[in-house]
Amino acid sequence: MKVNNNGVLEERQFWLKWFIPVILVLLINIIQFFPSGIEYYYSTNIYLTIANFQRIFTGIFFFSLGDILYGWAAISIVIWAVKGIKVIVKKKFTLIGFGLRFLEIIKRFMWIYIWFNCLWGLNYNRLGIAYQLGIMANRYTKEELVEVTKILVEKVNASRSKMGDSTFQYPSNKEIYTTAFENYRVIEKQFPFLHYRHKSIKSSLYGKLGNYVGFLGYYNPFSGEAQVNTACPKFLLPYVSCHEMAHQLGYASESEASFVGYLADVAGTDPLFHYSAYFDLYTFANRELYVRDSTAARANYFTLDTLVKQDLKAYRKYQTSYQNPVEPIIKIFYDQYLKANQQRSGINSYNEVVGWLIAYHKKYGKI
Repeated sequence: MKVNNNGVLEERQFWLKWFIPVILVLLINIIQFFPSGIEYYYSTNIYLTIANFQRIFTGIFFFSLGDILYGWAAISIVIWAVKGIKVIVKKKFTLIGFGLRFLEIIKRFMWIYIWFNCLWGLNYNRLGIAYQLGIMANRYTKEELVEVTKILVEKVNASRSKMGDSTFQYPSNKEIYTTAFENYRVIEKQFPFLHYRHKSIKSSLYGKLGNYVGFLGYYNPFSGEAQVNTACPKFLLPYVSCHEMAHQLGYASESEASFVGYLADVAGTDPLFHYSAYFDLYTFANRELYVRDSTAARANYFTLDTLVKQDLKAYRKYQTSYQNPVEPIIKIFYDQYLKANQQRSGINSYNEVVGWLIAYHKKYGKI
């Protein structure tokens, strides 16, 4: 009788352990079909409460708790892999044991998926900046692209000129993060939905590694921290910082985060922040123009300020110096991750910020 009771109890626990995560995964996938509900109930209400709590807690620490979590996860995976190899080498491998381990992995991934979506991931399915600004990043003509790119050339030249000559002294990383925070305080006066409080932006513990895998910054949904790769050229940091802070506000789409980051960058008076945003947007826009009209794109390059050209060369040198066989593989996985989260263009979705910029220019008459 005792054995039967234990057997029944184990069976109930088994179904309970699987029933809850399976139901939650199904529920999340159903909710994703209702972007209006996600926008109103989750992105602008529940999520903001979660994110504020995360940033209040993690903001206490000067180092990145999220990076430590990622490091622990990586070490755990390596240990698990080594144990698996030992089992195979010692010929203790069985199909039943493999099946049980495989089921355990699936269950763990389901819980990671559940927490990811509850803490941030549902924002991939929100109405987002298009709804809030009343604009749509529709297809644009070559003429519209030419017009906006020329404006960006003027902006990037003017902002670089305000920074002075080549002896410009860049602020510290901490000062950049503080200015980025202050810029969000400014932009919320025009767009209240960009309300940002409780700063929690950190320098990544894996800066050099980020160079090799091709990341300038990333957001950790499990800790609510924004991480910046400070091992990149300094003039990129303001735009990267504001981009990652946009993720903290619930803009999961890379193109939307880039656009919100631009709005925050140019909201303040710091010419470095203006330059950082316009520099990045110019590279995106002129690259797109080059595909459609290489002559016009080359003409834009020749009208750039000498110091801007120097920064472009420094940026290209930075990119080429860290090229390696692993980076393309990482990008393939990241591309699939983005496509799985409603970004059909995958890694090319970063380029879609040009569409937002053109739509914004058409409605508001400025960049």
